Amino acid sequence: MLVPGAGGDQWYWSRVVPLLERRGHRAVAVTLPTGDEGAGLEEYAAAVVDAAPDGPVTLVAQSMGAYAASMAATRLDVVDLVLVNAMVPAPGETPGEWWDAVGQEDAAARHAAAEGRPPEFDPMGDFFHDVPAEVVEEAMRRGEPRQAERPFGDPWPLERWPEVPTRGLAGADDRLFPAELQQRVARERLGLALTVVPGGHLLALAQPEAVADFLQGSGGPAAQPRELAQREDHLDGDLEELRDP
Repeated sequence: MLVPGAGGDQWYWSRVVPLLERRGHRAVAVTLPTGDEGAGLEEYAAAVVDAAPDGPVTLVAQSMGAYAASMAATRLDVVDLVLVNAMVPAPGETPGEWWDAVGQEDAAARHAAAEGRPPEFDPMGDFFHDVPAEVVEEAMRRGEPRQAERPFGDPWPLERWPEVPTRGLAGADDRLFPAELQQRVARERLGLALTVVPGGHLLALAQPEAVADFLQGSGGPAAQPRELAQREDHLDGDLEELRDP
């Protein structure tokens, strides 16, 4: 199950779906009700649940889709949860608060400076800089998906990350959420190490083969974030004993 980010358009996964199907998987791309001014995170999560086939699923979330996907994961039989350039929420945190809470603006500005780019947000440059020209043309023909403001003010309602194995993929060339930012947030909030691959924020459009490979499992085994965090705590304790026997 493939959950898009802001704008909620299942077309975002259009280059990944056929790759997965040719490999023998059933791929379901979800459309979120992002054009509905009355729909919030709960309605987004319900859309994911309603679209789910019977049986166990791998649940994949792009960017802001991690909010809805993580909520849906508590209601579905999820084999693993895969994050793709994702916004990892904290309990009670709204998508609108996430940006300042994780320091997105500073991280993006530093990334731009390192690449010799101006720090101002550029929708075309920051989103489509590595997407093939013919795919960009199709996106422009389709028009920008509508995204209502309502969910940006909805707190993430879970007390903790779902107890399901979680993996994460970050684009090394993501200008919106630089890989260093994603790695820090995933480590601090989930105890999770991300796999970094070439590509920008729209990985499924720019690097569909890399995404399909990761989803199929060649990106490494799924890990339970809580178990990873516990292992890190034990390691910290062992190191402290060595320093002060």
